[in-house]
Amino acid sequence: MTEDVVISPETARPKYDPRVVSRAMAADIAVVLVFAVIGRASHDEGLTLSGLVTTAWPFVVGVAGGWAGVFLARFAPLSYPAATMMLVKTLVLGLILRVIFTDGGAPLSFAVVAGIFLAVGFFGWRAAVRAVSARQASPA
Repeated sequence: MTEDVVISPETARPKYDPRVVSRAMAADIAVVLVFAVIGRASHDEGLTLSGLVTTAWPFVVGVAGGWAGVFLARFAPLSYPAATMMLVKTLVLGLILRVIFTDGGAPLSFAVVAGIFLAVGFFGWRAAVRAVSARQASPA
């Protein structure tokens, strides 16, 4: 089971498993892409690749910012503090970039829905992985 708070508090350079990090990053990006697909579908905007990229990119950049925060804080990738970092950074950066660089705006209702969806996604997949890991680690 992964540690909740930090990877290695006594060392200056935490050791991350590249497989865990790459899978966690992919899962976080998948959450954002699912959010964009559902949003475009619910607003009858069409599901084209260019439309998906236009909708998702501010939040994908937010995911990158979230991972920078995870690494700087030395959080374990599967931890709930990492999920919190991902939620805050992805939501804030995504909304700011959406307002500045797209014509989508960010009304309060959109921000609330985005926050709820991203929270469920970022915490949800981590909770599922942790539950499966705990079940596999416990004696049968």
